Amino acid sequence: MSISAQQSDEIATRTEKFAQARVLREDLGDGAFVLRSPYPLKIDVQCVSEYLERWAEATPDHQFLAERSPDGDWVGVTYAEALTQTRSLAAFLLGKGLSKDRPLLILSGNSVRHGLLMLAAMHVGIPVVPVSVPYSLFDESLAKLRHIVQTTNPGMAYADNAETYARAFEFLASANVEQLSDNGALTFDQAFASEADERVSEARSKVDHDTTAKILFTSGSTGLPKGVIVTQRMMLATQEAVVQIWPFLENTPPVVVDWLPWNHTFGGNFNFNMILRNGGSFYVDDGKPVPGEIKKTIRNVRDVSPTLFFNVPRGFDMLLPVLREDAAFRSAFFKRLDLIFFSGAGLPDHLWEGLEQLGIQERGEKIPFVSAWGLTEAMMATCVHFPIDKAGVIGVPGPGSELKFLPNGGKLEMRVRGPHVTTGYLNNPEKTAEAFDEEGYFLTGDAGRLQDPDDPSKGIVFDGRISENFKLMTGTWVAVGNLRVALLQALSPIASDAVITGHDRTEIGALVFLNADECKALTGRDDTLAGYADDPAVRAFIAERLGVYNAEQTGSATRVKRIRIERDAPSVEKNEITDKGYINQRLALELRADAVAALYDGAEDVITSGKASS
Repeated sequence: MSISAQQSDEIATRTEKFAQARVLREDLGDGAFVLRSPYPLKIDVQCVSEYLERWAEATPDHQFLAERSPDGDWVGVTYAEALTQTRSLAAFLLGKGLSKDRPLLILSGNSVRHGLLMLAAMHVGIPVVPVSVPYSLFDESLAKLRHIVQTTNPGMAYADNAETYARAFEFLASANVEQLSDNGALTFDQAFASEADERVSEARSKVDHDTTAKILFTSGSTGLPKGVIVTQRMMLATQEAVVQIWPFLENTPPVVVDWLPWNHTFGGNFNFNMILRNGGSFYVDDGKPVPGEIKKTIRNVRDVSPTLFFNVPRGFDMLLPVLREDAAFRSAFFKRLDLIFFSGAGLPDHLWEGLEQLGIQERGEKIPFVSAWGLTEAMMATCVHFPIDKAGVIGVPGPGSELKFLPNGGKLEMRVRGPHVTTGYLNNPEKTAEAFDEEGYFLTGDAGRLQDPDDPSKGIVFDGRISENFKLMTGTWVAVGNLRVALLQALSPIASDAVITGHDRTEIGALVFLNADECKALTGRDDTLAGYADDPAVRAFIAERLGVYNAEQTGSATRVKRIRIERDAPSVEKNEITDKGYINQRLALELRADAVAALYDGAEDVITSGKASS
């Protein structure tokens, strides 16, 4: 079925899934104001373990966690099995001396065993510290891992493969941190052999809203990462608020296929806990949005047909061409999909429009496409629960959330307060004090504006990170986040990401990364990223699109005068591309300082003023 743009506009998004969008506004004077949800937050549980206990009793045989076995089959645990194994593992951890002051490190990525250990520790008040995988595998100095160990004083660390994590394990042994793995001296099977006893029940009874559930470390792109204290209250407030504004979650147990890493709040708190809260099934995606790995995601989605699909813009960028070309995959993707959710970075319009059109063709209706805004320190500060027609709208404050807007350098800085906000950083009182204002609002460093100044219920538009913005030598401020999205839209579909340059220079430039699949479609040949970077058709495409884009700009703050096509992809190993699959602007500028210099020093491969110079 072919749908025209006009017909698409006439097809409404189903709105019965959501609570009515309502917002209360309080003006503070001088352009400042506060937005609040009128819906009172309702929390009737003490900890996330109550969710697990609830479903173990109500739907004991329902699939909870699953992953691919070495043979390729889905294997995992039901809710009843998960509770039994959680209690056994909790007894093991207590027996090893772990406590609120001796947390559990988890070094390896998402897995059923990772999930069970996470639940087991939280079940008895032991904080979990999930660590970004590159910190152990790709950092020769282990600097960030050493910092995390020094900050948290862990009692034990788990990694799935002792051989793969041998260097990290050697350091941990020297720091007197015991190591648990699937194949080392102390194995997961030995941990399973522990029997739950009164110690487990007693410790479980003491877990409440104020109990520290996790220590999540920030990305550390500008120094060593900070350990964010995540309480049970924060996680519960987020999930109960989501259910109040997305009531459809309670109608049918949700199903996800998800790769987003559990050492981040998006994957590990928002997504994982949403499935647990609503008795759903979580299929651990062993793929991710990088060349080669995306094929695993496609296979998994084809098998499962999720009801919710979470991803970052880079993931949608890689999936869209496959959805267009593969009818069977497209059918499996949309068959029972209730909602598509993106976060992590701005989503270019062509990805939004492409996914929306495919959903209409497949289902005859618009699948709700939504987003939210939050931080490691402040889960789900805002969320979309109403139809939106473009990316950039991050919703409105959810139940319990208060959002303060303050004029700052021509933008509105957003600060947030509520039960979903952290109490501070572990063992870092100085940074904790700096993170909050005098009224207890967390300083996010992000900017936002109202979609409709006269009607805040229409939503807030994300307006970039204030800390990423810079001035040209002319004194003109450049809004990096907005400009990046606009440039990617102009260069769609062959540009997958971009780094904006120009700090203390007279002109804005960009380092552009290519989408290999779209370059192949454009050129008609299979090549490397380096090969495509030199391809005349690719360079002409970018030069033409850049010229069209610049012709529509009215000032130097948005006009991109020079582009250099990068000959490789952003590096996961160097944390240039984050665990969540989006570009780390600051670190990329640092790592690619030579490329930035070449961009402004007249290198032959630079595309300037919309024309290729070679």
